[in-house]
Amino acid sequence: MGKRWIPLEANPDVMNQFMWGLGVAEGEAQFCDVYGLDDELLAMVPQPVLAVLFLYPLTSLDDDEEESGAAATSTAGDKDCTITVLEILLVESTIVEFAELDVLVLRLHQCAFNLLLTIQNTWDLSKRVYFTKQTVGNACGTVGVIHAIGNAASKLKLVEGSYFDRFYKQTVDMDPVQRAAFLEEDDEMEDAHSVAASAGDTDANVEVNEHFVCFSCVDGELYELDGRKSQPICHGPSSPDTLLQDAAKVIKARIASNPDSMNFNVMALSKVV
Repeated sequence: MGKRWIPLEANPDVMNQFMWGLGVAEGEAQFCDVYGLDDELLAMVPQPVLAVLFLYPLTSLDDDEEESGAAATSTAGDKDCTITVLEILLVESTIVEFAELDVLVLRLHQCAFNLLLTIQNTWDLSKRVYFTKQTVGNACGTVGVIHAIGNAASKLKLVEGSYFDRFYKQTVDMDPVQRAAFLEEDDEMEDAHSVAASAGDTDANVEVNEHFVCFSCVDGELYELDGRKSQPICHGPSSPDTLLQDAAKVIKARIASNPDSMNFNVMALSKVV
């Protein structure tokens, strides 16, 4: 990542002023702290919950997963397709007997079908789930807010003509990479992010190792939206009523995998009723 911003503080007051200033009416929604992941503490969070933001420390495992995810995307998830060139060469050199040509042709058709199915599924997902890649360093807090609001747009009333109103209308038909490029060149968002980053209680520091992701429920599925990944990660069935509890299960597992760190934070975006 070339451009780097000052990171946003994991602070509901900061996130609320940021969100309200960009076009979510103050009486529509607000971020609040989630003080713990036990049922009693989750019950204290105002309902309904529209999204969950999770801040956690990155590890070498996260870097490995990002690289493997990129590799999986580049091969469309079909390992068998990567060896067909060699098979074709074998056919041309008559090493493969003629009787095996039918098998090879069938495998080529299967690979083509699987590739088209993967492309179709990815396209369908991108139309249902609002997702953007992150190409600006330390912009994960802003990307998390964008994911949270973008996937709750039907439940929120954005101020007409506001930044968010214009942003989502302009990027609705873009793919995740195009949205990232649009955001990277957007001076208005960069200025708003800078103001929000300077409003926190801690000293601003560009050298951080923590990362924000967002959890949203879309069409009955829980999605983890991480701008470092190539696409949304589905964690199984969910509902608007159980979004917080379902996200908490995933977050608990993430925390358990890094027991030596205390740098975790959870915030919920709640609809004001």
